[in-house]
Amino acid sequence: MSIRHGLLALLERGPRYGSQLRTEFESRTGSTWPLNVGQVYTTLARLERDGLVAPDGEDTAGHTLYAITDTGRAELREWYERPVDRANPPRDELSIKLAMAVGAPGVDIRAVIQSQRHATIRAMQDYTRLKATALAAVESGRSGERDDVAWLLVLEQLIFQTEAEARWLDHCEARLVRLSLPADRRAAAPEPPQAAAETPAPTTTTRPRTARTRRA
Repeated sequence: MSIRHGLLALLERGPRYGSQLRTEFESRTGSTWPLNVGQVYTTLARLERDGLVAPDGEDTAGHTLYAITDTGRAELREWYERPVDRANPPRDELSIKLAMAVGAPGVDIRAVIQSQRHATIRAMQDYTRLKATALAAVESGRSGERDDVAWLLVLEQLIFQTEAEARWLDHCEARLVRLSLPADRRAAAPEPPQAAAETPAPTTTTRPRTARTRRA
């Protein structure tokens, strides 16, 4: 997640101070990826060091305001235009857990898969309920705010992720069953269906702490 570019995007709308940026970032993403003020100010310091933002006085309450620079705007435009790099995917706890569970003494990997599948399905159901509420608000015209539309897009991305994760868990279980067969029966058994070409690589889908949940 690029906090750096997220803050630049918010600053493009006008000068902001640290805790204001945190509040607006979490509002835009439904608090799916919560920030703390320390992260925000550390990132602002780096952005200032790189010439992407600059102090812009204070507000009436004495908060130091930051404004995006022309260099920052150019960096933001490049970020919007540049595809997300998948050459170095982020660490995924679930993938690491299953990789370590393979052959681990005393670990029933199929039980691990089943437990995760139940959690994934619950998360998918929660996201789907939240999406229905958000979609109804947006389509009814009761809400045209950009934050609500952004939250809807985030929810749909989370739903796609959990759907892909559920399919991947099914694939893992089928793979393990096939590999547990004797060699002669394994040769005759069909390969598990491949979904890699249809869906993105799964990511950990821990249910986010989200302020928007209260709106459901």
